[in-house]
Amino acid sequence: MNLVTLSLAYLRQRALNTALNLALLALGVATIVFLLLAGAQLEGRLARDAQGVDLVVGAKGSPMQLILSALYQIDVPTGNIPLAEAERLAAHPLVRSAIPLAMGDSVRGFRIVGTTHDYIAQAGAGLAAGRLYERPMEAVLGAKAAREMGLGVGATFTGSHGMGGGPAGGEHADRPFTVTGVLEPTGGVVDRLVLTRVESVWQVHDVHHAPAPQAQHAPAQAHHEGDGHAHGEEGHGEEGHGGEEHAAHGEAAPAGPPRELTALLVRYRSPLAAARLPREVNGQSMLQAASPATELTRLLSLLGVGLDAARAFGVLLIGSAGLSVFIALYNGTQARRYDLAVMRSLGATRGRLVAQLLTESLIVSLAGTVLGLAVGHAAAELAGRLVPQAGDLGMTGLLFLPQEAYLFAMAAGISVLAAVLPALQVYRADVSSVLSRG
Repeated sequence: MNLVTLSLAYLRQRALNTALNLALLALGVATIVFLLLAGAQLEGRLARDAQGVDLVVGAKGSPMQLILSALYQIDVPTGNIPLAEAERLAAHPLVRSAIPLAMGDSVRGFRIVGTTHDYIAQAGAGLAAGRLYERPMEAVLGAKAAREMGLGVGATFTGSHGMGGGPAGGEHADRPFTVTGVLEPTGGVVDRLVLTRVESVWQVHDVHHAPAPQAQHAPAQAHHEGDGHAHGEEGHGEEGHGGEEHAAHGEAAPAGPPRELTALLVRYRSPLAAARLPREVNGQSMLQAASPATELTRLLSLLGVGLDAARAFGVLLIGSAGLSVFIALYNGTQARRYDLAVMRSLGATRGRLVAQLLTESLIVSLAGTVLGLAVGHAAAELAGRLVPQAGDLGMTGLLFLPQEAYLFAMAAGISVLAAVLPALQVYRADVSSVLSRG
């Protein structure tokens, strides 16, 4: 019999201990694999969604909340900013472009965002069907939003007040949207959004339900990016609902409360802007500037503490599995000392007996590692399919990371350490003494 066959026979003889060792090792490896996949995909997704945005400007409040709500659409906005202030900032000589965002409504859990076509271009989203919105009350659906709502080009829907993360407010049944296009999947935040003109958000919340304004162009360049209004979270949502087109487009200024936006996504014109513009914005009483790079680093640092603790737990499980393998080998060696002595008397060398123990330990360690990898990837895939938050982040178990190869090296090292003491006992055993005791 070769070493592998004999080792498998001994492992089957101690099936319960073998199963326990495999389970401990597999759970530890699966924990580490899941965290590696989650961390890598989360960091990649957050960085991709922030690409092309140097600064996010919104109402005073938490910078982290502003970033999460405007860039990642996973929090409520900090409030609204006046349209006049947004236009002034968009015209700043240090600003290359400023994309407006108007938020506050949702449909079946998907946020309705008023913005320009530049937002879609920046997200790298192409059309899968139809065309982009051109007039108020036309909308384009992200790939996930279209799929889960079952809507296509030509369909109509109505929004509800609220950001989709909690109970919605009243439905705007008298202001239906028409779907003009569906975007291709990008794996980014745009997949779960409903995009429309900023004027659509204004029109939906007109208190007096004035006639819809004529379509106007909202160019993406810095000097004209801020032609929109948003109403933020509840408590900010019913401001600025009167009037017609803004005076900047050559018409009379609107009567009643002024229009507002939720946020601006700003891109710098030069590196000098990174040093000057945030300070200038934060010095104003009504605006707040948050750097995606800074807040992303802070967010990943906060998440890293929890991930490190979970990884430590996984390493602890792997260490426990190694200790269990050592105990099993040690006890097994004591129980079969006579069998090993007989093998020596029949011609087996000491090296072969040591290799026998190492083979048993390696089989358990490598089998546990393979099982743990399978469980970790399966858990990541299930999380992406069954947990909405994980699905929004694009979690998948079909991604394989180079770091996973190190787990096999770890398993091999643990198996060798677990087998060292039992192997030394076998190597030093006095065959004649063992056989005489029986």
